[in-house]
Amino acid sequence: MEGYDLIGDVHGCGATLAALLEKLGYQQHEGVYRHPRRRAIFLGDLIDRGPHIRQAVTIARRMVEAGEAQIVMGNHEYNALAYCRRAKTCSGREWLREHTPRHNRIINETLEQYREHPVEWEETLAWFMDMPLLLEQDGLRVVHACWDQPLIDEFRRHYPDARMTEAFLQQSVEPGSFAFKVLDRLTRGSHISLPGDIEIHSGDGFTRRSFRAHFWARNPRTYGDVVFQPDNLPGDLELRPLTEAERDRLSYYGPEEPPLFIGHYWCEGIPALPAPNIACLDYSAVKFGRLVAYRWSGERRLDANHFVWIRVPQEEWARPWPWEIDFD
Repeated sequence: MEGYDLIGDVHGCGATLAALLEKLGYQQHEGVYRHPRRRAIFLGDLIDRGPHIRQAVTIARRMVEAGEAQIVMGNHEYNALAYCRRAKTCSGREWLREHTPRHNRIINETLEQYREHPVEWEETLAWFMDMPLLLEQDGLRVVHACWDQPLIDEFRRHYPDARMTEAFLQQSVEPGSFAFKVLDRLTRGSHISLPGDIEIHSGDGFTRRSFRAHFWARNPRTYGDVVFQPDNLPGDLELRPLTEAERDRLSYYGPEEPPLFIGHYWCEGIPALPAPNIACLDYSAVKFGRLVAYRWSGERRLDANHFVWIRVPQEEWARPWPWEIDFD
């Protein structure tokens, strides 16, 4: 095998995913995309927002189950599990992820596309539960949002295969619990709360009181040293000094570490490397950005020339699914 093709957040852009796989040299055989010398690794967030969610899930799931691909869990797969699971503890909640207007809006498109396929949805949720939270093999590392080595070491002492159990899922909604810390850091990354009553009105229509922070600045001093998201910080907040408490909560991934692949952060523009050994592959596909892959063949120092992508066209929302295949 020559290497791995790592694929960023699909978010229901199923037609574009098929086109990207074909551009990478994968061909469909017996309902599964295969490559004679390479395997794919999906970085999570297959679902929500896009027009062809079932198809995106089906492509990835069939590849994984056929041994042609691997996948790590994204925060949207985790959110779907928590949204659809009733709380078993006396926490005062009915569902692990409360059915608030905000949460309903995020998952609405997924539930709508599976509405006529309830058995398939239950099978999909069971597949989500089987997803590992991280991969480390053959000289590379993969996680959806943030690689936090001390937290991962502790997690793998108890869960060597990096998969959570039903009990772990139940505990993960309790702030301060170990399960909460693992799911929050690995699938959502670090967040820094905005001061006072300052808010960010994001391009996706949500209002946020925090911003996403990266984890590869050696000695960050200001908000601008760590902010990693398409939304600009209001006013002159990039100049605001980080407090010691904020710095202590940040992870750090040094340049001597193995190549790491992440998604999650809604990058924009032409794919670029944020660090010589880190590639972010989420380029806002569902916002008519790019669905991005990185062709990794064992190199320790990553190369921006190894990015492969397809622009997501407006027609993704209009055209029917192109496969002649029975998904039921």
